[in-house]
Amino acid sequence: MTQAGPTPPATFLGLPTAAPPSAPRGVGMLRGDEPFPAAARRALGDAQLRRNLGKATTTIRGRRASVVAELDDWERLRAAGAAIKDDVLAHLDDYLVRLEQQVTARGGVVHWARDAHEANQIVVDLVRATGADEVVKVKSMVTQEIGLNEALADVGVAAWETDLAELIVQLGHDRPSHIVVPAIHRNRAEIRDIFVREMGTTGGVPAPAGLTDEPRALAEAARRHLRQRFLSARVAISGANFAVAETGTLAVVESEGNGRMCLTLPDTLITVMGLEKIVPTWRDLEVFLQLLPRSATGERMNPYTSMWTGVTPGDGPRAFHLVLLDNGRTATLADPAGRAALRCIRCAACLNVCPVYERTGGHAYGSVYPGPIGAVLSPQLTGVTDNPSLPYASTLCGACLDACPVAIDIPSMLVHLRAKVVDADRGAGHRPTAEQAVMTTAAWTMAKPRRWARTLRAARLGRLLGRRRGTISRLPPPLAAWTASRDLPLPPSESFRDRWSRRQASAGGPDGSGGHDPQDGPDGPDGPDGPDELDGPDGRTPR
Repeated sequence: MTQAGPTPPATFLGLPTAAPPSAPRGVGMLRGDEPFPAAARRALGDAQLRRNLGKATTTIRGRRASVVAELDDWERLRAAGAAIKDDVLAHLDDYLVRLEQQVTARGGVVHWARDAHEANQIVVDLVRATGADEVVKVKSMVTQEIGLNEALADVGVAAWETDLAELIVQLGHDRPSHIVVPAIHRNRAEIRDIFVREMGTTGGVPAPAGLTDEPRALAEAARRHLRQRFLSARVAISGANFAVAETGTLAVVESEGNGRMCLTLPDTLITVMGLEKIVPTWRDLEVFLQLLPRSATGERMNPYTSMWTGVTPGDGPRAFHLVLLDNGRTATLADPAGRAALRCIRCAACLNVCPVYERTGGHAYGSVYPGPIGAVLSPQLTGVTDNPSLPYASTLCGACLDACPVAIDIPSMLVHLRAKVVDADRGAGHRPTAEQAVMTTAAWTMAKPRRWARTLRAARLGRLLGRRRGTISRLPPPLAAWTASRDLPLPPSESFRDRWSRRQASAGGPDGSGGHDPQDGPDGPDGPDGPDELDGPDGRTPR
């Protein structure tokens, strides 16, 4: 096992009992330049972006629903996938060591990286040792997470993306906005303009004259542009969808064949992989090769599934290096309520059903991991204080949980992370916001049944604010933010509690005794905490 720099004093594996470090600041793509609400507001003003996203996500949703409906045991597959991933997380120390042993026994070299800085330095050193000044890449979100392309560029090494969507993003000097379809925010006309403008400026084959925006023509232009890069590259860098601990085998699934070229033609292959991508056995891999393509692209199987185990003389790369990356993953693992986010197999099904993502796109999240999974994963990798707005980037509608092939309960996790944001804000000694003051008052009001009943009766006065229109269109601050974009229904003239009490009284109750007052809690008229402090000395509310 090799290390970057001095041997670390400890290796964080298994289920941590102390909080491990989060992903470092100043490197990679896990933190945005502005809070989600500000970025989302700007994205909502881009009508073309919303049309592109709406068309693409609707198409993917429909394809996924069709192929999922073909399987009678889909829910059992989901449960199996979740159970396998939970087993991996519970025994991560054992599986990681087993994977290292198997990769090493088959001629590979395993490197351990605690964070983005260490991972980047390991890869930079490996590339420079070959003497190469350029590398080809098969789509890898984890290398974007750590900012590897920028780290290579700093030492004079050019990294060329070979996935079609990643190529579009790279040529457009853009950022990915989707986990599976990074250029989902671009339409065909925009892609054609990028190819014509940029292909000839990077030393590659320029776009052909008269290029149209037909998909076949765009794909052929990309193929011509990339072919020489494949044939001349001495080093390739990949991610990994899965790693089988039992045999040391790694797997990459893709739809274009560029991954197969990257994984077989160069002399040196460097794979950067998050710690959580392990599956225990080949039988376990079978489950995920059914779940992933159906959830990601609406296909029964991926067109290209490439697997390799170490180094095979005379076949494929002559040197293989596996970089196992932490970068906040053991910090996520340390939280029992949040660690299920590490089940994620990067299918993006949650993005495709999310009403927030469909309207704002991925850039608003500021992280390489957008959408619902990004809203729970990024804050855990960085610490919630570095991404405090992401847990609120959701309506909590639950569509993401229904779509997730490994049953990650994202809505509950979002609520958990919101609580952590509030606790962190409170611990920092910040002055309470107007919203927090309102919530504190509401909690005090709802703590006692009779107190809450009085408040409901007093709320009837709000009907005076909407006598003409039948709705309340303007409230004073801090409630004005609500009515700035929506109307508020008028309070009812009679609350359910009062109506129920009146009906029970007129009916004499089910036993003729007048019935139970719904204003009273299950423990009596004042709940479990005793008399309301506003009650009289005899325990009765003054009339």
